[in-house]
Amino acid sequence: MLDATISDLSEGSAQWASMPLAGRAGLLAATHAAMAAQAQRWALRARDIKGLDATSQLVGEEWISGPYAALAGVGTLSHTVAGLAAGKSPLSGIKMGTAPGNRVTVPVLPHTAYEALLLNGFSAEVWLKPGVTAAKAVAAAGLGELAPTVSGGVGLVLGAGNITSIPPLDVLYEIVANNRAVVLKLNPTMAGMMSVYLAALQPLVTAKLVRIVQGGAAEGTYLAHHPGIDHVHMTGSTATHDAIVWGTGAEAVKRRAAGTPVLAKPMTSELGGVSPIILVPSKWTQRDLRYQAEHVATQRLHNGGYNCIAGQIVVLSKDWPQKEAFLSELRAALERAPQRRAWYPGSDSRLQDAQACYPKAQRLANGTRLLVDIKAGEDTSVIESTEYFSPVLGVIELPGTGQAYLDTAVATVNRDFLGTLGANIIADPAVIKKLGIGFRNAVAALRYGTVAINAWTGVGFLTATATWGAFPGHTIDDVQSGVGVVHNALLIDDVERTVVTGPFRPFPRSFAHGEFALFPKPPWFVTARSARTTGRLLTGFVAKPSWAKMPAIFLSAFKA
Repeated sequence: MLDATISDLSEGSAQWASMPLAGRAGLLAATHAAMAAQAQRWALRARDIKGLDATSQLVGEEWISGPYAALAGVGTLSHTVAGLAAGKSPLSGIKMGTAPGNRVTVPVLPHTAYEALLLNGFSAEVWLKPGVTAAKAVAAAGLGELAPTVSGGVGLVLGAGNITSIPPLDVLYEIVANNRAVVLKLNPTMAGMMSVYLAALQPLVTAKLVRIVQGGAAEGTYLAHHPGIDHVHMTGSTATHDAIVWGTGAEAVKRRAAGTPVLAKPMTSELGGVSPIILVPSKWTQRDLRYQAEHVATQRLHNGGYNCIAGQIVVLSKDWPQKEAFLSELRAALERAPQRRAWYPGSDSRLQDAQACYPKAQRLANGTRLLVDIKAGEDTSVIESTEYFSPVLGVIELPGTGQAYLDTAVATVNRDFLGTLGANIIADPAVIKKLGIGFRNAVAALRYGTVAINAWTGVGFLTATATWGAFPGHTIDDVQSGVGVVHNALLIDDVERTVVTGPFRPFPRSFAHGEFALFPKPPWFVTARSARTTGRLLTGFVAKPSWAKMPAIFLSAFKA
């Protein structure tokens, strides 16, 4: 059966290579329509897989990180390819900026007038690799669509088991950016999504560009090493990646030492890591402390803590006078966030492992969450080098304030923390302004694929025009958070990172402090009471954008 699947896709790959760009754009538009028709079924099936109550506000996560993200991705890709068909670069007309280190930046959020209002106060820019010029970026944007007759063959996508938009988004990127037909092997945790994905991707299935299969490690290994597969992409764990590349057991150790991988084809990956949340000290109001504590709790607890980009360690200044006040608010936020079952396999054992390493850690929310508050001078090495993929949140302290503290924090996370997928910085805008170029230099020094300032890096994941992946430079023998990028619906080449910026305070307090951002408490906050309705409305909007849909979205969002 798997051999026949690959044979079908070989035909589809050849047909895709002969398809004009306008036809490709039309096929992607048809896929957008098919996804929109499945949106409710998609979100509710994900809800049931994860054991959420039908009335829980957390169901909003399944709308936003599921059909909303996928629809935004395929819709933007369709527009990009249509523009290329008309002879227009995806970056044509975009005014680019600069960043430290001879870098050019591409503003990607807001990308439309709709986004400027819906996400008012949020922005994102893609930083190109040092030395890449704006002219080169414009010329190179389009990736595989610039050479559509050059086939990338058949690719294998090993789908993620946690966020339901990841498998289809990875598939779409392989098809459009790399001219590949794709066999998608689902993670067993997402077996229940099979029929939804088949219906949502039906135009691509009919065109023999996608096939979806089930199975475990045996099927994944067979496909990865099949001679008909030209490329492998996966989202998952480093252990799974290394087993595919090097094999297992003593033989794998020998192969790695000799530099002779068992996988004889290229592989890209997104593998997570230990994501820092750097808090820059200043004088915060009580409402600031509470809001940012909920922000941090969200970064850990979204999707139950089973995110490759989940914030795992809060970095604090030991000299911050409000340190204890913030920690008190953080404990309270972790306590009051809605509880849910530990739905991802192995979660409880990973939480127990963390407790065994840090016996002083505090159990919260009826023992379902762990806060590991490590004081200055205590060993931080285990939590810095272990991705727990469970509701475990660490806190470490570093000396200093101002620029000296920020520089120390950046150097520490670059040196000691596992992975390079994403890093978060939370700082009052007045402090950012005061630090000036020093703050921008600190962002440039962070070696992470997505850096979020007063936002969660998850916003970068949700932004179709942003890039998503590890900081460049990893290899299969030291893969860290992976190799390559996905999403990137503007098909930008020579990418280094995405930098997301959000408001420090929600509306209306943002206006009172001069931020001029209309965004209320974000619907992805685990404490957002109206998230289920807002997520559904946002998904309906991205399925068929209309100004007439805006009032209902804002009304729901402001009830958060």
